[in-house]
Amino acid sequence: MMKKNSVFVPALFMVFALIAAVSFSSAILGNKGSEPDEMATNKDDPPEQASGIAHAPPSLDDVPDGPLGKAILRGYELTNNTSEVLRAEASTVEDGEQRVNQLSCTSCHAGAGMDENSSSMVGVSAVYPMYIPRSGEIVTLEERINGCMVRSMDGEMFAEDDEDLDAMVAYLTYISEGIPVGADLPWRHRNTLDDLPTPSVDDGEALYNQSCIACHAGDGSGTGSNTGPALWGDGSFNDGAGIARMSKMAGYIQNNMPVGAENTLTDQEASDLAAFILSRDRPEWEHHDTDWPNGDGPSDIMTKERREQVQDGTIDWDEVLGK
Repeated sequence: MMKKNSVFVPALFMVFALIAAVSFSSAILGNKGSEPDEMATNKDDPPEQASGIAHAPPSLDDVPDGPLGKAILRGYELTNNTSEVLRAEASTVEDGEQRVNQLSCTSCHAGAGMDENSSSMVGVSAVYPMYIPRSGEIVTLEERINGCMVRSMDGEMFAEDDEDLDAMVAYLTYISEGIPVGADLPWRHRNTLDDLPTPSVDDGEALYNQSCIACHAGDGSGTGSNTGPALWGDGSFNDGAGIARMSKMAGYIQNNMPVGAENTLTDQEASDLAAFILSRDRPEWEHHDTDWPNGDGPSDIMTKERREQVQDGTIDWDEVLGK
């Protein structure tokens, strides 16, 4: 049974909200062009950056001594091993499962957000607060993190005064050192594939079984949050995560998969794989009706209704893809 989620407050991604030890640290799991469910640039724009801003996060070996350094390192652990840390510290197994799914931030943001080519979070503290169309509000970095917690992590928000929330902000601020406020970061918004070809779910399933099953398992439950994250089922992101959209899933797959041979899948293959993965059962987001309050919501969100349409053969892919 899919668990229920906390009511959404405009929020982080840290982002979810999918596709090996490298990982879904080179993985899968993100939002619309202006929504930072993913933190990287168009793949055609090499990061030798016209902006002149280098992607050069400081080493964790150089964190300061004292309480700040301790918070930064705690934030790193929470980012890199989210579910493992939070579940291990829960009072019961059940509480841990309610707190967070089986993913980590690294499942989508490789290297705890420091991999330039996989939804990097370097610089996020310099671009928040930010207006997020999905919530229709200007949100803080703390709110954005919590958005990820209830969507991509299909769990519960941190309380406003939670030291772990402060630790994650401290870590993200540390890896953003030297980035000017409001800077245009050329590594952001990379994982989107617009104008998708009409997918074949059957072809996507065949390709998944050929290329993805070793890391993500035949039932999509995965082999570990940073080695092969869960792509569907109870342990994966819910359908309110940015990566539950066809354009985001297909873009992430093409840009990051397969590990070691990124950017080798065609648009058709990426579309087929996205359609297969997103047609599988997953937790439901209970607040679709309050998303995109100012209109202009995307058409390609794979909700429960659309998953059921795929399964009974009635889905209109032209409608989903806005053709």
